[in-house]
Amino acid sequence: MNAHNSLLYPKLCRLAIIFYLGLIMIHQLKKVFTDLFHTEPFLFRSPGRINIIGEHTDYNQGFVLPAAIEQAAYIAIDIRNDDTIHLFARSLNESAELNLHNLEPVNGAWSNYIAGVVQQFIEKGYSIKGFNMVLDSDLPIGAGLSSSAAIECAVAYALNELFQSKLDRLQLVHMAQKAEHEFAGVQCGIMDQFASMMSTRNNLIKLDCRSLEYEYIPFQLVGYSLVLFDTNVKHSLASSAYNERRQQCEQGVKLVSEQVSGISSLRDVSMDQLKQYVLPNDPLVYKRCAYVVEEIERVENACKALQSGNIRELGKLMYATHTGLSQDYAVSCKELDLLVDLVKLNPAVIGARMMGGGFGGCTINLVETSAVSSLIEDIKKSYELAMHLPLHYYVVSTADGSSGINNQPVS
Repeated sequence: MNAHNSLLYPKLCRLAIIFYLGLIMIHQLKKVFTDLFHTEPFLFRSPGRINIIGEHTDYNQGFVLPAAIEQAAYIAIDIRNDDTIHLFARSLNESAELNLHNLEPVNGAWSNYIAGVVQQFIEKGYSIKGFNMVLDSDLPIGAGLSSSAAIECAVAYALNELFQSKLDRLQLVHMAQKAEHEFAGVQCGIMDQFASMMSTRNNLIKLDCRSLEYEYIPFQLVGYSLVLFDTNVKHSLASSAYNERRQQCEQGVKLVSEQVSGISSLRDVSMDQLKQYVLPNDPLVYKRCAYVVEEIERVENACKALQSGNIRELGKLMYATHTGLSQDYAVSCKELDLLVDLVKLNPAVIGARMMGGGFGGCTINLVETSAVSSLIEDIKKSYELAMHLPLHYYVVSTADGSSGINNQPVS
């Protein structure tokens, strides 16, 4: 076996396992559906996502660099001849019944993710009927892999296909995002739904969060793998700190825009302007804004590094992002910082950072493929000893966005 094949072999084995587990899930999903509803369903999937770099830049109209992953939400669905929606969540072993003419958000209910999307079709005047649906997922909830966006996008894609609404993918992205706003009550940016719906395998999406212009950046890792380490914590600071950071960014923009015309977001602001107009007025706001301005630039530099084949430069930028998130933006936590500190000691890890909103969730790590198994063993042992928490891990690969699964054409 030559060197290239020896590096590729472990990754292919993991992909084969993920594919096989996906087939098992699809088979079980189909069986549950036919047992419950006694018809053959149509099958759809929509993936979770990672974000390589570009954290907290979305609501500052900057750039992000996400990709879909193999792990996904799956639905089995068939049309009814009335206005009733029967839902069953296989992993929760819970049912829900809704009516097309009486869709309201229910506090904390998983059915909100489906009902919110249905409501979008109704509000936009598309003719739909009731349906039966079974939902399952191999996306861990709370790990920051956007399991909710995956469900919303799977439902939007399925309804568009089944009722032949002829909406394009970007329209479905907006509908899924609005469903999250109105029914789940989360004022999310557009990145999660965009990545779940629009991704293509072996590519990242460089998404301009202001214009929604995007381009695919090739991302074929040879000799390297992406490993996620899940802290298994989500601190209560997360939501209040998120809102506070948004306000601090807006305050920084206001201070600059009072002196400089044409400033509408931190996307428009330079470091020199921050030093001149923000630092003398509010050093803390300056630190928050400086992180964002630098992170927007890091996304641009990461794309250049990938386009020139410089994977190690991407790794350095990931480490720099974590330092900024931890020290300047202050949205990390001791568990995330420990995981990054631990992998820094390993020369097989060329980049790592916390991923997501902060105060828990996952770190994303760029690791030499040959060292993945030993790294997981070492980090798991060290983390669990230090934090007295279980450490979960996921080896992930890029994937295509929302799709049907071996469906016959809808008549």
